[in-house]
Amino acid sequence: MADKLVFIGTIETPYARIEDCPRNIDSAGPLCRLRIEERFVPGLLGLEAGQSILILYWLGGGDRSVLRMNSRKSGDYAGVFALRTPNRPNPIGAAVLPIESIDESGVTVRGLDCISGTPLLDIKPAIQAERSIPQER
Repeated sequence: MADKLVFIGTIETPYARIEDCPRNIDSAGPLCRLRIEERFVPGLLGLEAGQSILILYWLGGGDRSVLRMNSRKSGDYAGVFALRTPNRPNPIGAAVLPIESIDESGVTVRGLDCISGTPLLDIKPAIQAERSIPQER
């Protein structure tokens, strides 16, 4: 497994198309499920409802060759590293959200900004610096 990404599960959201997804995460948004593959379920031990977690996910469907584009929110022209867009060399999505509930098959949170079926890369406890919501351009 060295030097290779392994998806630990998938994300279930109410969104079927990229166009349906919100521009950013929203902790008051709809319920979303982090469905964990059975072999990774033991890794959930120690997580609790109410705890903030960092969720890393693979944003398929983006254009990996784009380095500059206009912001969907402001219209400003900027580099992709200054924007929250799936169009980037490595389309990794990141969100810090509190756990709504947790059980033997996964974690429920609110307000992810990806389509249903998105591959889940990792879950980590959020550190204090990550808990503030980034300003979207």
